[in-house]
Amino acid sequence: MADGSEAEYVAYVNGRALALRRLAYMLCGDTHQADDLVQETITKLYVRWSRIRKADNLDGYVHTMLVRTFIDDRRRGWWKVLLGSPPEREAPAGAEVETRHVLRAALAQVPARQQAVLVLRYLDDRSVAEVAELLECTEGTVKSQAAHGLTALRRILARHEDMLPLRWAR
Repeated sequence: MADGSEAEYVAYVNGRALALRRLAYMLCGDTHQADDLVQETITKLYVRWSRIRKADNLDGYVHTMLVRTFIDDRRRGWWKVLLGSPPEREAPAGAEVETRHVLRAALAQVPARQQAVLVLRYLDDRSVAEVAELLECTEGTVKSQAAHGLTALRRILARHEDMLPLRWAR
């Protein structure tokens, strides 16, 4: 970087990498894809660091970048079909693991924007206002996307009632 702010960038990324990876994993449910999302986000951040570092809410800006990278990645998923995906790792047996797998698979079937809203609202425990700011939309849009996403999730999960605990199968 020409302005000598590379050390500042490295310090920022080192301090936020774990939180970014956690958010990316909540969005996509796959550790490898989460790593790819974070890598793509911090690469974009590096390219624009001289401008972005002056932002009032740098963390919010970077979280928005990460969420948008996730949504864009879901939109251009055609190349994954051509390249294939790595084999799934064998998970330990158990009802909790099975439930988590069913929930993650159901969440992956929800449209990307609704999935992002559901993850940010209910897994990352953000307010409607925070999600609206991250996704650069209105609070009403966040509420409607959450409602539509929950409806879609319930419809998908209804097909797997036998695999879920009683509290999920409503």
